[in-house]
Amino acid sequence: MEAIRVSWTDDRLDGLSERMDERFDGVNERFDHVDERFKQVDQRFTQVDQRFAQVDQRFDRVEADMRELRGEMNGRFDRLDARFDAMQRTLFLAAVGVVASLIGLVATQL
Repeated sequence: MEAIRVSWTDDRLDGLSERMDERFDGVNERFDHVDERFKQVDQRFTQVDQRFAQVDQRFDRVEADMRELRGEMNGRFDRLDARFDAMQRTLFLAAVGVVASLIGLVATQL
C-alpha cells in the first residue's frame, strides 16, 4: 500500500488550485444557464399574467352584459305581470257581471 503523503508541494497545490478553478468555472457556466432559464420562465409568467388580465377584462364585459340583460328581463317580466293583473281584473269583473245577470234572471222568474 502506498504511503500517505504528509506534505504538499507547491506544484501539487498549484495543480489543485487550477483544477478547482476549472471546476468552479464550469459551475459558473451552469449557473449562467440556470439564470437564463429563470429569465425564460419569468417571461412566460409575464405572458400568462397578461393573458389573465385579458380574461379578467372579458369577464368584466360579460358581467356588464349580463347586468344589462338582467335589467331588460326584469322590465319585461314587470310588463308581463301587469298584463296578467289586468287580465285577472277583467275576468273577475266578467264573472261578477255573469253572477249579477244570473241573480237578476232568477229574481225575475220568481
